[in-house]
Amino acid sequence: MQNSMPPLSALRAFEATARLGSVTAAAEELSVTHGAVSRQLKSLDDHFGVALFTKAGRGIVLTPHGERLQSGVGEAFSRLKDSCAALKRDVEEAPFTLACPGSLLARWLIPRLDRLHRELPQLKLQVVVSESEQPGTQTDASATLAFAEPPWPTGVEVFELMEEQICAVASPQLAAQCDATKPGSLLANKLLYTSSRPQAWPQWITAKGLELTELEAALRKGQGFDHLYYLMEAAVAGLGIAIAPRLLVEDDLKSGRLIAPWGSIETPARLCLWLPSQADSRRSEPLAEWLKRELIVPRAEAEKETLQVLQNQDLMQQIMASADTHNRG
Repeated sequence: MQNSMPPLSALRAFEATARLGSVTAAAEELSVTHGAVSRQLKSLDDHFGVALFTKAGRGIVLTPHGERLQSGVGEAFSRLKDSCAALKRDVEEAPFTLACPGSLLARWLIPRLDRLHRELPQLKLQVVVSESEQPGTQTDASATLAFAEPPWPTGVEVFELMEEQICAVASPQLAAQCDATKPGSLLANKLLYTSSRPQAWPQWITAKGLELTELEAALRKGQGFDHLYYLMEAAVAGLGIAIAPRLLVEDDLKSGRLIAPWGSIETPARLCLWLPSQADSRRSEPLAEWLKRELIVPRAEAEKETLQVLQNQDLMQQIMASADTHNRG
């Protein structure tokens, strides 16, 4: 038995032509050519075996068969249009829920939330603390903002925002007791760390050309914390030297509460915006672009500071070399 349902594209051309009373007007509405609409109408005539339109002067009108078809098709397309509009409205009016780790939320995002709401009001952003160790898998979140190392898992869309930089930080009083030209001088102090970032100190020590065996001894007399907030407060109190993402201590460095005498190093991790594979990119892309703009300044500050540290080290080496030459003379 022949399929009684013709192609939807042909029915769409028929509905527009019947409603507008013109093939030309239907073609303009559907953004196709006059000939394309005519071919769709001809295919319907062939499908049903009857003419659905007839000429009337310089235009066309529905035949009785066409009127019968229009009564059902017109209502069906009207309901379809209403359903699509309702769904689009629900999606656009629903809040965009962004999940991120508590430390990132408290120390970087919350101070910028007011500006984010002002500049992206259509997003209707809500923020929650991440519940999942794997970014992009939290079912009640539209997206996740988090640091992670590639390769990225399948089934998620990832917007890379910036490379992660970490730095060793101390209170001004403790930093004054360390030699800024010798990163190894910090090993004489208690080292502070978080249990969630066990790789941070080894990455920093390796990048500075120091031995991991020396680090192990320093960590044994140091102290660990469950949360970055407590880690930073311990560093401010002068309890030791902490390791943390540069982005999350930027405000402390600017205010002078903490000092990073040895600059920052880059790690393999990246700060990313993670989305489920079926997420609506029309809402997430503006957020990703906004985040990138906000991150330009911290990245530039880190690069500037690292350059200054290197210049200071070179200057100190020159002074020491000059002193040695003078003493020998």
